[in-house]
Amino acid sequence: MATRPHQANRRTDALSKERIVEAAIEMLDEGGEKALTFRALTARLSTGSGAIYWHVANKDDLLAAATDHVIARVVTDVAGDAEPREAIRTIALGVFDAIDAHPWVGAQLSRAPWLAAIPQIFEGFGSQLEALGVPERLLFEATSALVNHVLGVAGQNAANGRLYAHEPDRAAFLGTVAEQWARLDPERFPFVRRVAAQLPEHDDREQFLAGVDFFLTGIVAAH
Repeated sequence: MATRPHQANRRTDALSKERIVEAAIEMLDEGGEKALTFRALTARLSTGSGAIYWHVANKDDLLAAATDHVIARVVTDVAGDAEPREAIRTIALGVFDAIDAHPWVGAQLSRAPWLAAIPQIFEGFGSQLEALGVPERLLFEATSALVNHVLGVAGQNAANGRLYAHEPDRAAFLGTVAEQWARLDPERFPFVRRVAAQLPEHDDREQFLAGVDFFLTGIVAAH
């Protein structure tokens, strides 16, 4: 009997926070936030709840850690010798792809702006904008605009993916929407009718990056 506390301590030490977070990410990817419970997590890790509570206080703490973990990999995955514009595009596309692959990340970032992931993204963009020559007086506004664009578009893209996941053919689905656009009142919606044909085949990632480039062009021109 005297060996049990010793074994429990050994198990708690062996179960790192990183492993707990990785398991949580797997569960979130598989079933969303509802699937992540401490009971299910302890079963997956073959451990007791005490070993998990040793590292995370509650579900919100675990969700925050999982979100920060996903975003940290994106922000740090930039070549040290990359040009500022290319570094910004790399970070932006990394965030877009991360939220597309892990839709719960977008929801977490929108609900909890105090997460460590947010200053990581701000630092990534802000430091590169500074290297691009954006003056101090414009840095906060420029960085905020870029962050809001990236998180907004990435989050909406992920939300659309979940909402229309049952649609087997993206082009066919968007083709139906394009047909509806094409039938709109030509006097009220001349532009929408004109671009309707481009909707079915547009590439979400390319369109997203085009938006990032528009922002960068405007930011650079502003000073």
